[in-house]
Amino acid sequence: MANTIERGVPFETTNKVAIMIHGRGSSATQIVTLADHLHLDQFTLLAPQAPGNSWYPYSFLAPRDKNQPALDSALEQVKSIVTRCLKSGLTTEQLYFIGFSQGACLALEFTARNPARYGGIVAFTGGVIGESLEPTDYSGQLEDTPVFIGSSEQDMHVPLHRIKGSEEILKDMGANVKTLIFPDTYHTIREEEIEWVNRNILSY
Repeated sequence: MANTIERGVPFETTNKVAIMIHGRGSSATQIVTLADHLHLDQFTLLAPQAPGNSWYPYSFLAPRDKNQPALDSALEQVKSIVTRCLKSGLTTEQLYFIGFSQGACLALEFTARNPARYGGIVAFTGGVIGESLEPTDYSGQLEDTPVFIGSSEQDMHVPLHRIKGSEEILKDMGANVKTLIFPDTYHTIREEEIEWVNRNILSY
């Protein structure tokens, strides 16, 4: 698939796919290196590449129309990967989303807009996208999908109130949400987050 890196178990024989979404200024090549730390040995890794290394131009807290048409294009790029997986015979329960920063926001926004029982959703520092939270923008059920969101108390890009608001929206949609908030200001992925995800989501 164009603009998507494929690693791990060959797609033709896989029974689990991790859709890995990089952050702003990063790349598909970089996000798949998380496989060195996460329990993804039995997964096919599919990592889309954003044009110019950015999924949308402005903050995820900007009005949605300000981030168009890039935002819709990014969501469509993720959807094309999901469609490929489903057409191959995989179910949504065999699909896992893993994103960092802008990629975490995109993972949460996509799954909230396209709810189903997924294998898991891992958002290393992210929240749903838009200037304000509009629960009416999201309908359907995530059917007990395990969701992880980790971040700092004072992240420079993702305010804590948006993480908490996103958590409530996802819970209202039936997701099983776990948040880990750390008393620091670092925009990073911590060992404690890796350990929790490995133990509680990727061990299924």
